[in-house]
Amino acid sequence: MGTAVYSAAKVIWDYHLLSQQPETADVILVMGSNDLRVAEHAAALYKQGLAPLVVFSGAQGRFTSDLFDCTEAEAFSQVAMEKGVPATAVALEKEATNTGENVQFSRALLEKHGKAPRRVLVVQKPYMERRAYATVKKQWPGVEVTVASPPISLVDYPTDSFPFADVVSAMLDDFDRVRDYPEKGFQISQDIPEEVHQAAATLRELGF
Repeated sequence: MGTAVYSAAKVIWDYHLLSQQPETADVILVMGSNDLRVAEHAAALYKQGLAPLVVFSGAQGRFTSDLFDCTEAEAFSQVAMEKGVPATAVALEKEATNTGENVQFSRALLEKHGKAPRRVLVVQKPYMERRAYATVKKQWPGVEVTVASPPISLVDYPTDSFPFADVVSAMLDDFDRVRDYPEKGFQISQDIPEEVHQAAATLRELGF
């Protein structure tokens, strides 16, 4: 990894991170992905007593269709229960294929069971914190939302199955969504500093 690439990637990484302090909520909403560390972190937050119910949301996506032999929601819930979350505190939403659907379908699932949470703690990957927050604020008006992610640095985040170059590409894709999705009505609009625009342009010029 070159210095220019890492420096620009770190700007994008830091922009996506909201670094909010997890707060007590009515429900923990865990958005499925290819990163089972998210499920482990959700389990840790549950065991801290931050919410009585954990909703795991996700069907299968482009990173998980060949990774799990079940839905993301099921894979995540299995990890969480292995980490001590009781099955009675788990609800599964197995149809969502994107962040908007994670919110919409989980909201509908809770409403179907007579639950109308006022505070939601969302757990996602570090570089998806900002987009998750913006999506909930748009798609679920009226709830208070806090976003959390596993406390992993950019240097430590890549894995053998999800190397640094793939992480950078995924971060850039999410940056594009943060920038473009408000006009489509999917998310609230957020300020993007010029240095973040410049970092994204640098990474694109370097081939990401």
